Amino acid sequence: MISCDSLSIDISDIPFDTLSKHISSITIEEDFEAGDITLIFCNDQELLEINTKYLNHDFYTDIITFDYSYDRIISGDLFVSIDRVKENAISYQISFLEELHRVVYHGVLHLMGYNDKEDKEILEIRSKEQKYLNKLFHVKHI
Repeated sequence: MISCDSLSIDISDIPFDTLSKHISSITIEEDFEAGDITLIFCNDQELLEINTKYLNHDFYTDIITFDYSYDRIISGDLFVSIDRVKENAISYQISFLEELHRVVYHGVLHLMGYNDKEDKEILEIRSKEQKYLNKLFHVKHI
């Protein structure tokens, strides 16, 4: 299910079928099963409010993942800031869609237990993101 809150982008440009297929492909390759994964798109301010309220973090982020996974079935809510995705894409000099995929893959990898608190974990999750981006976009960025 896809829902959008107060966005100023045309979501018809987002290939949800492709995104969904790639999420399924990643879960299979990582030896998981996809359960209910909900993407909720919002702006920076909305995600900052969620970050502050639920995680006690007072900073902007591109994604917040609420994990409802059980055993090897991954489920969760992925809150994505479209503002951050746009700015990241400009900073990394990549397309909006490539960055959107990276951010969603990042959230899905969190549902599988990958973390990004320590340097070693960051390297591992970034490597996984890049691996799956390369399969889709056949490029090497980030």
